[in-house]
Amino acid sequence: MRIEDEIKQPTFRDEYQKAVINLTYTSGWLQLRQATAFKSFGLTLPQFNILRILRGQHPRPATVALLIDRMLDKTSNASRIVDRLEEKKLVTRTVCPGNRRAVDIRITPAGLDLLKSIEDSGLMEKNGTQHLTPEEARQLNALLDKIRTDDDEGGATPDLPSCE
Repeated sequence: MRIEDEIKQPTFRDEYQKAVINLTYTSGWLQLRQATAFKSFGLTLPQFNILRILRGQHPRPATVALLIDRMLDKTSNASRIVDRLEEKKLVTRTVCPGNRRAVDIRITPAGLDLLKSIEDSGLMEKNGTQHLTPEEARQLNALLDKIRTDDDEGGATPDLPSCE
């Protein structure tokens, strides 16, 4: 459905304003769909994101700082999310003997199994992007990357050492 119809706004100041509003609306729309789908697996979207990051690190550990740096939603409280995932036995947390403030976080076999179940469910393919051709998806990715291009870009935060 067109953004004009979705938000009942027939005109925009210009195409740039329309694009920003459309991106914001679509982001919220996607997040709501994903949150609803992840709920059936007992997860929130930020919890899924952390599990996905930890799987990418596996078998190496991650730190909370690394998780924060790689999270899609930078406003999420990574420490609390890790607490909840630990309660669910989806991650483990190990305090470093030499530095009690440093903590290694790893995904458990149960966490890996849950991610596999989510992937096997086809959930990730039912997010609206199935309506795009591969070429349209490539173009969309290129345009989104272009929007985030910053001339003063400082680059990614370096990985902080773990206990290992």
